[in-house]
Amino acid sequence: MESSSEEDLEEEFPGHEWITPQSSIRAAYQSQTEKGVRKICSELLELKDAIENLCGNMQSKYLAFLRISEEVVEAEQELIELQKHVSAQGILVQDLMSGVCRELEIWQKSNKEEAVTEKDFQSELDEIFSDDTQDPKVIFLDKLDVLLAEHKIEEALLALEAEEKKYLTADEPGKESNAEISAFKAALFKRKSILEDQLVRHSEQPSLSATQLRRSLSGLIKIGKSSLAHQVLLKTYGARLQKSVEAFLPTCSIYTETYSATLSQLVFSAISKASNETTTLFGDSPMNTNRIIQWAEYEIETFARLVKDNSPLPESVSALRSACICIQTSLTHCSYLESHGLKFSKLLMVLLRPYIEEVLEFNFRRVRRKIVDSARNDDILLLTPQEGSPLSGAVGQNVLLTSSGKKFMSVVNLSINEHLAIAAGCFGSGYPITIIHFGGTILNKILQLFDRYVDSLIKILPGPSEDDNLVELKEAVEFKAESDAQQLTLIGTAYTVADELLPATVSKFFSMQTEKKGTDGSVEGAGSGSIYSIEYKEWKRHLQHSLDKLRDHFCRQYVLSFIYMEGKSRLDARMYLERKGDDLLFDSDPLPSLPFQALFGRLQQLASVAGDVLLGKDKIQKVLLSRLTETVIMWLSNEQEFWDVFEDQSIQLQPSGLQQLILDMHFIVEIAVCGRFPHRPVQQLVSTIITRAIAAFSARGVDPQSALPEDEWFLDTAKAAIHKLMLGNSGSESEPDEHAALHDEISDSEESISSPSMTGSEESFASANNDDLESPVYFTDPET
Repeated sequence: MESSSEEDLEEEFPGHEWITPQSSIRAAYQSQTEKGVRKICSELLELKDAIENLCGNMQSKYLAFLRISEEVVEAEQELIELQKHVSAQGILVQDLMSGVCRELEIWQKSNKEEAVTEKDFQSELDEIFSDDTQDPKVIFLDKLDVLLAEHKIEEALLALEAEEKKYLTADEPGKESNAEISAFKAALFKRKSILEDQLVRHSEQPSLSATQLRRSLSGLIKIGKSSLAHQVLLKTYGARLQKSVEAFLPTCSIYTETYSATLSQLVFSAISKASNETTTLFGDSPMNTNRIIQWAEYEIETFARLVKDNSPLPESVSALRSACICIQTSLTHCSYLESHGLKFSKLLMVLLRPYIEEVLEFNFRRVRRKIVDSARNDDILLLTPQEGSPLSGAVGQNVLLTSSGKKFMSVVNLSINEHLAIAAGCFGSGYPITIIHFGGTILNKILQLFDRYVDSLIKILPGPSEDDNLVELKEAVEFKAESDAQQLTLIGTAYTVADELLPATVSKFFSMQTEKKGTDGSVEGAGSGSIYSIEYKEWKRHLQHSLDKLRDHFCRQYVLSFIYMEGKSRLDARMYLERKGDDLLFDSDPLPSLPFQALFGRLQQLASVAGDVLLGKDKIQKVLLSRLTETVIMWLSNEQEFWDVFEDQSIQLQPSGLQQLILDMHFIVEIAVCGRFPHRPVQQLVSTIITRAIAAFSARGVDPQSALPEDEWFLDTAKAAIHKLMLGNSGSESEPDEHAALHDEISDSEESISSPSMTGSEESFASANNDDLESPVYFTDPET
C-alpha cells in the first residue's frame, strides 16, 4: 500500500530537479546494506574457522599433555623400582662384606692357633712369594694358563701329558687330602676343555694341511676325546668335499658326459681318505666304522642327487654315455672300498637305478621311433651285408634283409655297441660293470624294440592289424606289401633278425659275462634286474612269441584273402549239397572240391615263391605252409555259418556230401604230408571236423556206417588226387567244362606275380627231406 501511495504522490506532485526521488534514495541505501551484510558474513566465517583451529590445537595439546602425564607416572614407577633394586643391592653388598669379614676373622684365628710365633706382614709376604714354599701344582696350572693364552697348543699338550704321568706315578699320594686332589682335578678338567676348544677350532680351518690336521686330531685323542676327534675328522672332510663339489658344479654343463665320473672321483676319494685316516688314527673300532659308514651313505645320497640334477636331457646320447660312465666309475670305487670293509654297491645301485632306467627308457623310445619310421617307409630292398658293415661279421653270406631290417639292426647296434659298451671304451679292456647290473634291463628293452619292429611289419602286411590302437602306428603307411614275394621277404627279414643278427649282437656283449659267471659263480651286488635273472633261452623264447604274432597275422590274412572273394565265401557248405550222383565210390575219378583244389594250387605257388625268396630257410618255409593249412582247418571249425547249413531242416543231406567233405579233409592232411612239413596238428583238427560232420549228418538221417568207405580209400584217393594235380593231368574222364572251371578257380585265387612253372612248383613243394622235419629255432613246430 505504501508503495502505491508513494507512486500516487509522485504522479500528483511532479518532482523538481533539485528534489531527489524516493526510489533513488531507497536503491542507494539498499545497495550499501547488502555490502555490509556480505562483509559481516565473511568476517563471521573467518571467525568460525579460527575458532575451529583453536579447538583442534587445544585438543591435540591436551592429548599430548595426557600422554606426557602417563609417561611421567611410568617414570616415577621405574624410579621407585630402581630405588628398591639399589636398596637390595646395598643389602647384598653389606651381607657380602660382613661374610668376608667373618671369614677373615676365622682365618686369622686359625692362623694364630697354628703359628708358633707371630711374624710381621713383610715376612709373611716373603714366605708367600718364595719359590721354595709355593705349591708345584699351582705353578703348573699357571704355566698351563700362559700356554693356553698364547695358543701354544702343542706345548700345552706336552706339559699336560707330562703332569698327568707325574701325578699318576707319585710316590706319596697319601700326603694330599681328598679336597686338594679334587680341586686339582677340577682345574685340570677346566683347562682340558679350553684346550679341546682350541684344538677343534684349529682342526676346522679350511687351509689346514693333512699333517697339521692329523696333529690336531692326535691332540684330541691324547686328552681323551677320541669320539670327538673322529667327528671332527668326518666334518672336516665333508666340508672340503662340499667345497670341491661346489667349485666343480658350474662346469657340469660343459662336460656333459664325464661330469658324473668327476663327481664320483671327488666323493669316493674323500670317503677313501677319511677311511684311511680313521684306520691310522683310531684303529679298527666298530663304533668308528659305523660312524664313517653313516657319513659315507649321506655323501653318496648327495652324489646321486647331484648326478640326476645335473644330467643332460634323458633322451640324449650324452645322458646315456654319462650314465654308463657314472655306473662304471662308481662301482669301481665301491669295489676298492669293499676291500677295506666298506660295502656301498647295493646302496649305490638303489639310488642310481631309477635314474639309469629312466635314461635307458628314454633312449630306447628314441630308437623305437626310428624303427617305426624305417618300417613305415620300407621299400623291400633285398640287401646283403657289405664288407666292413656292422652286420658283416654277424650273419652268413646268403642273408636277405629289407631296408627296414638293415635299419633296425643298425639302430640296435648303435644303441648297444656305441652306448652300452662306452664303459669298456673309457676304462680299457675291462668288462663294463654297466652290463652286469643292467644286462636284464637292456635285454628287455631289445625285446621291446623287436616287438615294435614286428608291429610295424604287421602294419605293412595286408589285412587288419590287431595292434591298430598303437599311437605310433596310426599314421599313414607309405608302403604296403601286396605280393607274396614282398610279404615273404618281410617275414624272412624278421626271421633273420631274430635268429641270427640279434643273438649275434647280444652274445657279443654278454658272452664275457657268461664266462665270468661260470668262473666266479656270481657277482656280488648285482640287483634283481641283473642279466643272470633272465636266461638266454628265455630271451629267445620271447623273440619267438613276437615272430609267432607276425606269422599268425600273415597266415590269417592270407587264408582270409583266399576264402573270401568279392564278399562271398568259397568254402560254402552248400557245395556238399549240390553234388551229382549218389556215391563217390562209383566215381571213376573222385577229386576234392574245387576250393580245396584251388587251395592246393595256391599253396604250391606260395611254396615256389618261398623257395626263391627264402632260399636256404627250409624250416621257415615248412612251418609257414603248415600254419597256413592249420588256419584253413581252424576257420572251418570255427565258422558257425558253415555248420548251420547242415542243421537246416529244409535241406536234404546226401551221403555223397559227407563223403566229399571227408575226402576234402583227408586231402588237406595229404597236402601237409606231401609237403613234408609238420602235419600232426592238421590231423588232429581234421579228426575233430570229421567227427563233427558225421554227427551232423547222422542227426539228419544219414547212416555213416553204410555211407562211408574205409579210411584207406580216402587216403589213397587223396594221394592220387595230389599226384594228378601236381602233374597237371587229372587222369579222369570228367567233362572238359569241369576242368575249365577248376583252371579258372585256381587262376582267380592267384595274385598277379611272376609264377614259376608247375614243374618248379612241384619240386619246391615236395623237395624237403624227412630229416628237415625237426622243429625250427623260432617258428613254432606244432609237432613238438
